[in-house]
Formats: sequence, C-alpha cells, structure tokens
Amino acid sequence: MSKILIVDDDKNLLEVIKYNLMNDGYLVVLAENGTQAVEIARKEKPDLIILDVMLPGIDGFEVCRILRKEMSVPILMLSAKTDEIDKVVGLELGADDYITKPFSVRELMARVRAALRRRESNEQHTLSNKLKETRENLIIKGHGLEVDTVRHQVSLKGSVLNLTPKEFELLAFLMRYKGQVFNREQLMEKVWGYTFEGSKRTVDVHIRWLRQKIEDDPDTPKILVTVIGFGYKFEN
Repeated sequence: MSKILIVDDDKNLLEVIKYNLMNDGYLVVLAENGTQAVEIARKEKPDLIILDVMLPGIDGFEVCRILRKEMSVPILMLSAKTDEIDKVVGLELGADDYITKPFSVRELMARVRAALRRRESNEQHTLSNKLKETRENLIIKGHGLEVDTVRHQVSLKGSVLNLTPKEFELLAFLMRYKGQVFNREQLMEKVWGYTFEGSKRTVDVHIRWLRQKIEDDPDTPKILVTVIGFGYKFEN
C-alpha cells in the first residue's frame, strides 16, 4: 500500500485530498508547513509527495530542493500561480509534475496514479537490468561523459556532475540513442511519461541546463545538438 504525504496550509483542501486518497486505498500523512514537510518526509519516507508551493516558513520550491537531494520520491507540486516560469522552476528543482489550482480531484487522482505507476515501472526496470546485465553494460559513454545508470551518477572527464533527476533521465535517454533525433513531444513522453501544457518550454529549459553543464561552449553546442525543425539529438 503506497504512502502519500500531502503538504498544504489549507486545512479544508488537505481534508478533501486526504479523504479521496484514503478512499482509493492509500496511506496518508499530512504537513501544514515546509518545515514539517521536510521532517515528516525524512521520517515517513513516503512513496509520493503532493506539495503546495505557497507555504508558511520555507516555501514548496525550497522543500522540493531539499528533499530532492535526499530522496528520489515523486513530487507533485500544487500552485495557484499560473505563470509558466513557476512551472519551470518547480520542474528544474526536481518536481515530477505540476498542477495549477483550482484543479479537479479527478485530475489530481489521475496524476497520482500515473506518478506511482511510473515509479513502480522504473523500479522494476532497474531491478531487471541489475539482474540481467553486467555493470559495464549499465554505463553509457560518449564525448567524455559516463552515465552510470545503477548509481544514477554522471561524470565528465572524471569529474562528477550535479544533475537534477530529470536532467539525468533526459541525458541518459538521448545517450542511449546517439544520433537519433527526438522532438519535444517525444522527449516529454519518453522521459516525463506524459505531456502537459508548457511541455515544449520544459524540454528546452532542461536541454539548456544540460548544455551549461556538459558543453565547452553552451551557446555553440556540439554534444546536445539542435536539429532545426525536428528536435534534439546526442551527437555520435
């Protein structure tokens, strides 16, 4: 049975979400501010976190940043803000999904189920790979980069890079298919597992951040290349 942490200072909304999650068979724990969220997440180790952006004390973005460094739990962010930049910030900090208030409970539940399915699928895939493949086959190399898909670690010419989970997944995916061009919609489907409004901007931002970390000259990329009119590829 999956355990879900809900973080929101709106007590009425907390109860509504709690009721629907419990009715769907999930275990639920609650937090009403950022400090509580961090403490409870560390203690309870939930399978998914529903995290509001606007919180007393430390906000949801900071909570996401802190927890993402410590755990790989899926984080679904809630916000009354509609600006695309806020969605991008949340995703850059490691959130897996972003829902703008007001939202329907039906939509929220669908996002929760999808996130948990992706987590289960990723865990099963990782376990299967560990059993079937040697460690050498789990390291992807190219242009001085080494992506260790077991340890979730990327190094460039021997130096370990600090990547967000989505940066890691995006780089690993493109490196597995060196030379193959993918458009933004394909990357959202393959790396994020779904599409949503603002997805094109999200892919572009992640590509830009990756280039800043792996390219000698991010403004003239030679590794993560733009194929004008088509999409992106990892150069052979």
